Amino acid sequence: MKNKYAFVAVMLAAILLVGMGLTNIYVNSQKGDEKEEELVIVTSFYPMYIAADNVVGDVSGVKLVNLSEPQTGCLHDFQLTPEDMKLLGTADIFLINGGGIESFMEEVAKSYPNLKIVEASKNNELLLDGDEENAHVWMSIPAYETQIETIAEELGRLDSDRSDYYKENAARYLEKLAPLRERQQKIEEAAAGQSVVLFHEAYDYVAEDYGLKVSHVLDLDEERQVSAGEVSDVLAAIERDQVKYIFAEETYGKSMGDTMEKESDVKVVYLNPLNRGEYEKDSYIEGMSKNLDLLEQCFLSGE
Repeated sequence: MKNKYAFVAVMLAAILLVGMGLTNIYVNSQKGDEKEEELVIVTSFYPMYIAADNVVGDVSGVKLVNLSEPQTGCLHDFQLTPEDMKLLGTADIFLINGGGIESFMEEVAKSYPNLKIVEASKNNELLLDGDEENAHVWMSIPAYETQIETIAEELGRLDSDRSDYYKENAARYLEKLAPLRERQQKIEEAAAGQSVVLFHEAYDYVAEDYGLKVSHVLDLDEERQVSAGEVSDVLAAIERDQVKYIFAEETYGKSMGDTMEKESDVKVVYLNPLNRGEYEKDSYIEGMSKNLDLLEQCFLSGE
């Protein structure tokens, strides 16, 4: 009998130990799952995705997703789809440019009142087009640098465990942007004070960066029908202010640009508004570098 009781005691002890071990394994696995839970950051459109991609980098535990397609361009008339709303429902943070370019924010705030919003341009002084803010702030190199700093600061505030990583990544990206700023300053010395005509409101920031005087703005897009009176107004501004260059986006401005070059001695410079492209970290740097090449040809080489 004693052996029988001893055997039972040993078995009970063994069962207890196994049970405790299995419990620890389960608890640890649950903790592991919690640690692996991703922070989901959704960006509104292409320029914000590229900026965030450089700030977030390869930080573990963060998933970065863009709301709109990379070829969408600016979001002035963008309509949210049910799929877009579902994506925002998974987001912890929604990173936007601000300045009114995300015209759907009222709908987002109503549907997801607890969604954390990061506005990249909150520390920028936006230019005005009449009574409305011009949201194309990323077209200014120094303003874009401020956006990068703001994104890193705000993500670090909302995700303090990774704050140092965001700051380090932002610092590295700013170092890569520095040569753009240096080139810009050289062009500014030669270009300041000259008059230009713009066929895209985004280029207001280019004119601001280089100290250029804006004689006339004609904002063109895919739905824009230019009247004979508007053509006359542009030609009058070119003659009045002795304008040598028009800044335009080739996608929507080529037809009007051809007309201007035919009717006057002006040269049309097709700049990239950097609002669409491929999902590559250096796409902003590459796009702005090509813009600088064109501006150097105008103001430094005199072509």
